[in-house]
Amino acid sequence: FMSIADSVIKFLFGSKNDKDIKLMLPFLHKINENESWAMGLSAEDFKAQTKTFKEKIKQGETLESILPQAFALAREAARRILGERPYDVQLMGALALHNGNIMEMKTGEGKTLSSVPAAYLNALTGEGVHVVTVNDYLAGRDAKWMEPVFEYLGLTVGAILPDMDTEARKIAYSKDITYGTNNELGFDYLRDNMSGDIEQKVQRGHNYCIVDEIDSILIDEARTPLIISGQADDDTEKFIISNMLCQSLVECEKDPKTGDYPEEGLVGDYKISEKNKNISFSEQGMTKIEELLLRGKVIKGSIYDEENFDYIHYFTKALTARLLFAKDVDYVVQEGKIEIVDQFTGRILHGRRYSDGLHQAIEAKEGIKVARRNKTLATITLQNFFRMYTKISGMTGTADTEAKEFTKIYDLDVIVIPTNRPVARIDDNDTIFINEEFKFKAICDEITRVYKKGQPILVGTVSIEKSELLSSMLRKRGVRHEVLNAKNHQREAMIIAEAGAKSSVTIATNMAGRGTDIKLGGNPEFRARKKAGTKATEEEYKNVLEEEYKKWRADYEEVKSLGGLYILGSERHDSRRIDNQLRGRAGRQGDPGESKFFLSLDDDLMRLFGGERLKNIMKRLGLEGDEPIHHKMINNSIERAQTKVEDRNFEIRKHLLEYDNVLNEQRNFIYSQRDNILKDNNLKERIINTAIEITEDLIDDALKLNEKDQIMLNFFLANFHDNFFIKLEDLAENLRIDNEADIIEKVKKIFEEKIQENEKLIGTEVFNQIVKIEYLKNIDKKWQDHLEMIEELREAVRLRAYGQKDPLLEYKKEGFQIFDNLLYSIKTDISKKIMRVKIQVNDEPRRLRTNIMSAQEKHATMGQFGALRQGSPAPGQDKVQVRRTMPKVGRNEPCPCGSGKKYKQCHGA
Repeated sequence: FMSIADSVIKFLFGSKNDKDIKLMLPFLHKINENESWAMGLSAEDFKAQTKTFKEKIKQGETLESILPQAFALAREAARRILGERPYDVQLMGALALHNGNIMEMKTGEGKTLSSVPAAYLNALTGEGVHVVTVNDYLAGRDAKWMEPVFEYLGLTVGAILPDMDTEARKIAYSKDITYGTNNELGFDYLRDNMSGDIEQKVQRGHNYCIVDEIDSILIDEARTPLIISGQADDDTEKFIISNMLCQSLVECEKDPKTGDYPEEGLVGDYKISEKNKNISFSEQGMTKIEELLLRGKVIKGSIYDEENFDYIHYFTKALTARLLFAKDVDYVVQEGKIEIVDQFTGRILHGRRYSDGLHQAIEAKEGIKVARRNKTLATITLQNFFRMYTKISGMTGTADTEAKEFTKIYDLDVIVIPTNRPVARIDDNDTIFINEEFKFKAICDEITRVYKKGQPILVGTVSIEKSELLSSMLRKRGVRHEVLNAKNHQREAMIIAEAGAKSSVTIATNMAGRGTDIKLGGNPEFRARKKAGTKATEEEYKNVLEEEYKKWRADYEEVKSLGGLYILGSERHDSRRIDNQLRGRAGRQGDPGESKFFLSLDDDLMRLFGGERLKNIMKRLGLEGDEPIHHKMINNSIERAQTKVEDRNFEIRKHLLEYDNVLNEQRNFIYSQRDNILKDNNLKERIINTAIEITEDLIDDALKLNEKDQIMLNFFLANFHDNFFIKLEDLAENLRIDNEADIIEKVKKIFEEKIQENEKLIGTEVFNQIVKIEYLKNIDKKWQDHLEMIEELREAVRLRAYGQKDPLLEYKKEGFQIFDNLLYSIKTDISKKIMRVKIQVNDEPRRLRTNIMSAQEKHATMGQFGALRQGSPAPGQDKVQVRRTMPKVGRNEPCPCGSGKKYKQCHGA
């Protein structure tokens, strides 16, 4: 009923797409009116006009006001440099891109060239344009291909490739237009937010992007996040040492009358708070820890020295594990692992770990190998990465079937651009066989028939296994063919270029994002380039191309007369869009073509949606063995099944995004705070303000006791010392616990004096740098732990559905509670550490060491025909040679940082 109603509405009022096209026509007419003006300009005028446009934008003019002239200029530049004048439909595509939409343009209609006017116009703001491709080969190829056009217009072009170092990436991102893959851009964003120096950040913002094959990137790959992972700090030995040495410490003696620790004259090394499950050390305990570490030659110098200070954390966790966490109560040991027991249900929480080093401390206590785990250092989904852009647009040959998802998740409209010439391809009804064996036999028969006829054929399979099976069957029949895989994109481009040649047979698992047209009769450009050789001059290449072009014209006409390119699908995909991508390879630019799908009732889609019912019908009709059926009604039922699968997959992706939005908000906040710290050259104010905030909380805690003033004051003084290792006993006589303003005034002065002491000792700039380094280390470590905890929470909340609770609501509620604790922990820990630690002058220069270089980048992406492709190779997995922008520094040469030391003793250490 709904489809009939939709048809009636479209007939009476026209479709939304028709209205969108009509709205673009006035702009198109204005562009065409400016074409003769652009044709009359000299080469110098193009660059001058670009400068004029930039000035107008600075003065407040909108991009729309200069659009007709800018597009006419871009069209003329393409005509002069590439010899290709963009058609009106290509300019309509560029208008759709500029307006922040997705343009659906059929294969072979020239999407790459269509993006040029939109990229040019948006680059005039000076904020950068990113053109996103699906693989590194296309990023490099498209940048090189379009660079002369943009340079003629007075703009600069860069490309982000895997073998580039930080400086080269920074230069590429500083260009007006930057080409790169979704993986490279996403990983650069994550690496930027792990950087210890603002100057090391390579990206300069996310202004406007044009995403090629946008359906592949934002739908097919949306569920797999980009992840930078690395081994956690190698502190396993410290947990073992702390567990062993902490056994020499003794608990502070308690008052026999009250059962509490005395307010003064503590005897012993530590106090236990069973209620809060934490340990705090007395001064005697701190001294004893220092003695134990010195005696064991574990440290040199004082426990308060910065490089030794972390041992207080390790001893705290070791004692907490020993005294406050009991085996078979809080946790169990199973198969050499510590498994946490849920204190409410008594169930084992498989896969969960205590945070902040407690789990490792328990492992050390139980004599189990302390785990050195890979941990997530940074992560983001492609959905949330691209939503950061101020304006996003995309292009593909197939997006209309996913229009609902693009609108709801990305607020993007899909505009279907008309073809330059009418589509002449014949799409046959599907042919269905009772089982897969008969189907593959029929496919081989059809391929053999078409091969002998001389008509080129492209066969789409759903997996590498199926393509290899088909390949072996064809070899037995003596049919020459090529098999496409995802290992070598340049080799793929050559295969695809020749897939339209006479008698060509090509088997492919994934036909989206190949970036090369299938021309009937073959590709004269590829043939000429191959024949002329890589060392040929441009003149020699042109001569060879002229010869090849003459031969190709005859081949083109012959293949055209044979029926054009034949597309054979060996199975229906879950998504109609993927089938349309395969079909769209034939019928390019008005050429003839044919497409047909061969199915069996064993195929996944058929099996899941009524395969058994169809099997019974076929048997009743007497259609046994290799007799097929084909009817339009079956095509329609398959399409309905595909629509159901598409809707289900959309709901899954939408649900995952709802969960990821929680983490995305937290990530944005953490990264913005991290940037503020990188830029802040006066961090002492933050430290002092946080220390005062902690003091206020301690006063509140004391007042909550509701005891005598002296008892509450003593409680405050003891807690203040535990937090900052600062004694306030000298001021105690003049302090009143109910006079918060007086206490804050006095402690603020103490905090300021402490900071000033350190600044005098090492200088304000160095002190700020030390605080900055500590802040960043603290943020990064706790954020990485948070990523682990939030992932565990996501797993845990699923079970709450059984208790009639909404898992997403529970996840949001607890996720933000954990995040609040994280933020409080970050700022209070650094403030306490700076107030506690004793800074000493050291000749060695300080620098932030990050673990980015030893990290692994992961993004497993699923191609449209089921072929698994890996994202950017992880360092350590593939040997990638990094291209340097600076000469290599010898180990015995002076360090470029200007310290005066040899490189090997400084930044080369």
